[in-house]
Formats: sequence, C-alpha cells, structure tokens
Amino acid sequence: MDRQTLLLKAMTYDYPEEIPFSIGILPAVWKQHENEIRELVRQYSGFFHKDYVDYNYREQMSERFRVGSTVDEWGCVWSNIEEGLNSMVTGHPVKTREDIRRLVIPTDRDGNIPHGFFYLRLLDLRGFEEIMLDFAEECGELQILIDKVVEYNCIQLEKKIENTGQIVYFGDDLGMQKGLAIGPEKWRKYLKPGFKKIYDMVRRAGKYVYMHTDGMIYEIIPDLFECGVQMVNPQYRANGLENLLRVCRGKYPINLDLDRQLFPFASPGECKEHVRQCVEAFYMPSGGLAINIEIGPDIPIANVEALLQAADEYRTFC
Repeated sequence: MDRQTLLLKAMTYDYPEEIPFSIGILPAVWKQHENEIRELVRQYSGFFHKDYVDYNYREQMSERFRVGSTVDEWGCVWSNIEEGLNSMVTGHPVKTREDIRRLVIPTDRDGNIPHGFFYLRLLDLRGFEEIMLDFAEECGELQILIDKVVEYNCIQLEKKIENTGQIVYFGDDLGMQKGLAIGPEKWRKYLKPGFKKIYDMVRRAGKYVYMHTDGMIYEIIPDLFECGVQMVNPQYRANGLENLLRVCRGKYPINLDLDRQLFPFASPGECKEHVRQCVEAFYMPSGGLAINIEIGPDIPIANVEALLQAADEYRTFC
C-alpha cells in the first residue's frame, strides 16, 4: 500500500494496516556518513522513495541548504554557513510599520507554499523583535501585514491545489520550546482566522490538510483542527508525552515527531525504547497515529540504525 493511502487511513481512523512511519534525513547526514546512510536506505528501502538510494546531496539538495545567501520572493535574505543544514533569514525587508503599508505582495503564481508560509513569514518580513512589538502593541499595521500574507497564500494555494494529491502539506513552526511566543489568546485573535481561510480552500476542494508545526503547541491543537487541519505533526520533547496524550489521543490524529533532542545522547537501546514507548502510548487499531523520525548530523550512526530497526519492528504493532 502506498504511503499516502496509509496516511489517509490513519488521518481518518479508517483502520490502517500498519502505522505510517516517515524518515527524514538531512543533507548534512549524507555529507557526513554517505556510505553508511546509503546502505541503511537500501536495507530499509520500504521507508523511502525508490529513487532515494541514489540520492546525491551535492546535486539534489535545495538551494537553501547550500552555503551562501539567497533572496526570496518577498525580499527576505536567507543565509547559510553550513552546507547540508537549512538557511535562516538574516535580512528582514519590512523594517518599519510604514513599510508594512507600502508592502506589495509578490507576483509569483507558481503554487509554492514553503515551510513558514504564514506565522514565520511575519517574523521573516519584520524580524523577531519588531513583530513581537507589533503583537504586543496590537498596532493597526499588524492586521494589514497579516492580510497581505494570507492573500498571497490563498493565491498560491489555488495553483497548488490543482497540482497536488489528496493530502496538501503545510509547515509553519508556531511554538517555541516552552510555549507560543505571542500566547494562545493573541494567536487565536490574529492568526487563527487566517489559517482557517487558507485551510478552508483545501477542504472545499475535497482534499486533506496535513500540518507540520514545531514547538510547544499542544494548547492550540484543538484550534488548528477547528481551522481545518486533519493531521498535525507535533514534537515529542517540546509538548511532552502526557500533554499530547491528554489533548490528542482518540480525538486529533497526529504524526508524532520523535525526540530529536534525545537521539544524539541516547544509546541504541534507549532509542528503540523511545519508539516503543510512543507507539504503545498512542496506538489505536482504528488509527490516528503516524510516526516521524528526523535524522540530523549529530546522531551517531548506531542510533540511526537502531531507530530504523525499531520503525521496522513497530510499524506492524498491534
């Protein structure tokens, strides 16, 4: 069974034949352990696209994983000093509130909705300190900026919906390590309507909304589903197992992002035990659970192998 069908069954509590596992390997891992990673991809090929065994990070990784600077369609400057890891925004083009009023949305109509398409886009445009002041003072320009970003996303989404499968994937990191930077009330006041407007377009098209979001976000997970999300991808460490169990189990389907902050320091046995603990805690025969494992360059190869072994073992857990 293909992964999208399996994931749809998990999203809709339609008794998936196994737990969907997804494995993400950063280009920096290929750079550091190319031969070992290629062999593991061959050995556990069921978790990867058939062409991934021939992946060439030097040629195939995206521009933002390369050393240097790029400028996006909004004028944000992205900089990278470490090949294989993602860039960060170092140049914020909307420096003043008057600039917000003058800002013109990009002319791109290619259907591209990148990670950080809404909330993080506000931070990229204004810079963290300035946008936090905008939220704190609730200036009139804040809503103008939000409206412009939402308008652009809706334009891009019209194109994206035409050229995507049944699941439409979104990513926007809403939380920090210990909560939402703007707090849940202002998130609901300023951002929830925009997310709903965007996700309503997907739902009206008869497609499914999947949302990745890092940080502690468990207190707004019900709100995300009210916006139209049908599966959310929360982090284990930032949210805590007990919080996610209390909020989500049996109510809101999740693709649980396992503990990346554990993997570099744990033993192979502890990595396997972590997978087992999470599967046993959330598993229901009807579904509602997928598991995501992201492999970074700080994880020992022995732990990478242990995580793949555990994924292979527990995907058929019952």
